Amino acid sequence: MARRIAAGAAYGGGGIGLAGAAAVGLLLAEVQLARRRVGVGTPGRVPNAEGLYGGTLPTAGEPPLKLVMLGDSTAAGQGVHRAGQTPGALLASGLAAVAERPVRLRSVALPGARSDDLDRQVALVLADPARVPDICVIMIGANDVTHRMPPARSVSHLASAVRELRAAGAEVVVGTCPDLGTIEPVRQPLRWLARHVSRQLAAAQTIGVVEQGGRTVSLGDLLGPEFARNPRELFGPDNYHPSVEGYATAAMALLPTVCAALGLWPADEERPDASRREGFLPVARAAAEAASEAGTEVAAAAPTGPRGPWALLKRRRRRRVPEAVLNTAVPD
Repeated sequence: MARRIAAGAAYGGGGIGLAGAAAVGLLLAEVQLARRRVGVGTPGRVPNAEGLYGGTLPTAGEPPLKLVMLGDSTAAGQGVHRAGQTPGALLASGLAAVAERPVRLRSVALPGARSDDLDRQVALVLADPARVPDICVIMIGANDVTHRMPPARSVSHLASAVRELRAAGAEVVVGTCPDLGTIEPVRQPLRWLARHVSRQLAAAQTIGVVEQGGRTVSLGDLLGPEFARNPRELFGPDNYHPSVEGYATAAMALLPTVCAALGLWPADEERPDASRREGFLPVARAAAEAASEAGTEVAAAAPTGPRGPWALLKRRRRRRVPEAVLNTAVPD
C-alpha cells in the first residue's frame, strides 16, 4: 500500500485513500469527542531556540555546522516552555558534542503545518546560497492525517522538499509521521484507524524520502516502549504534543542518524548488525518494517535491484539524554 501511495506521488496519481467515506462517517462521533479533549492547554508561544550551540568548542578554523529544522509543531517544539527543551536545541547540543564543533541552529518549522507548507519552508532555507545548511531535519505528517490530506499529495510535497535540499548540497533526515493512535483521549475504533493511517503514511514517506537521497527515522508511538509504559510522562498537558521527556526521546532517536548522515558516527556502527535485525532490503519492505517499529532508520543503499531500489535498515542504539543536558541545552 505504501509503495502504491509513493508511486501515486511520483507519477501524479491519486494514490490510495487512507479511509473510505463510509468509515469516516462512522467515526465522526469519536472524532468530535477527541477534539474536545486534545490540544487544550497548549502553550501559544513556541520558544525561540535559534542560535549557536557548543560555542566554547575549538573550531580549528572551521565554521560552525549549520542545522535547520523544518516541519510542524513537533519540529518547532510546541508544548514546552524553554528553548533548550525543543528538539532543535537538543539535536544541536548533541551534534555539537559528537562533532566537537559548534552548531548553528535555525528553524523554519511552523505549528499546524502540513506537507504542502514545505515548499515555502524550503524556499526560506535556500533563499541565501551562502547559508545552505549542512543538514536539515524535517518532522511532518500528523496534520496531514488529521486534515485528511490525500496521502499521495502529502508524500509528493515531502519528496520534492527532500529533492531540492539534497540538490542544494544539504543532508536530510526525516522523522516520519508519528502514530496518532497513541494519543490518549482517542477511543476505539478511531484509535485503530489513526494508528493504521499514520503508519501507512510513515511507510510511504520513507519510500519517497529514500528515493530522493534522504534518510528517515520512524517516530511511531513516540519512539518505543517508553510511551507504552509512561504515556502521561511522554505527552504534555494538552494530550497531543510531546512533553519535555517526549521531545528528548525523539531527539535522541534522531541524533545518531543526523550524525551518520554527516559522517560523524563510528564506522563500526555503520555496518549492519544481524543481531539487531539490520540489513539490506527492498525499500518498500524496509519502509513497512520501519513504520511498525519506532526509532528505525532507513537510508538508500543500491539504486536498483530485482524488486526496485534497495535500502539499508538500521536500529541504532539510542541513549537517554542526561538530565543536565535537558536543563542546560541553550544557545551560547
